Amino acid sequence: MKTTLYKSDSRGHANHGWLNSYHTFSFAGYHNPQRMSFGVLRVLNDDTVTGGMGFGAHPHSNMEIISIPLSGDLEHQDSTGRTAIIKNGDIQVMSAGTGITHSEKNASQNDEVKFLQIWVIPNKENVTPRYDQITLDPENRKNQLEQILSPSPDDAGVWIHQDAWFHLGNFDKDINSNYEIKKKSNGVYAFVLKGSFKLDNQELHTRDGLGIWDTESFNLVALEHDSEILLMEVPL
Repeated sequence: MKTTLYKSDSRGHANHGWLNSYHTFSFAGYHNPQRMSFGVLRVLNDDTVTGGMGFGAHPHSNMEIISIPLSGDLEHQDSTGRTAIIKNGDIQVMSAGTGITHSEKNASQNDEVKFLQIWVIPNKENVTPRYDQITLDPENRKNQLEQILSPSPDDAGVWIHQDAWFHLGNFDKDINSNYEIKKKSNGVYAFVLKGSFKLDNQELHTRDGLGIWDTESFNLVALEHDSEILLMEVPL
């Protein structure tokens, strides 16, 4: 098994006042040739947006875009006519395909919204733009890994045009879980949302990340109560 560690304080950072953003991989004004992506996982942004503010309408094409709210409410609008509110417990996916314009803003005038914005390079270009959103029950990932994304519309969670699988888990202290790689030659980027874990021999804390590859499986154990982790398996 091979790994690469991304400590939380080594990420790119941009504070625009209304937006406080941490970039795991090169993005906008943050450019690090050693951190362009993890396989087809191109963007992992950890964003906080102040009340009443947000991203104005802007275009995307040929990218799978996943939003995972961590707290607060995020309002989405796009050129397909879709308007939606996503909140903690929801997973949103957008296949930009041939081209789509969207905006995202804090639905509250007073409270912050925190969310992850994730971009995955698709395995099929110029598809018809698509939007999907689901609400998950947090109890389904208590002390276990819950699949939230896959390549198949018939499988659990949302789906994208890529051989990728995402899982979320919320664990009590000392609870173990084993993850088996779904597709040979894929790797997993593990990102700790809160608390701390040990993945095989590597200890990770809040917002630390670990890229894992050249293995069929790995073990994780929570080091403290109410620890939460996101696993993103992607082609390398």
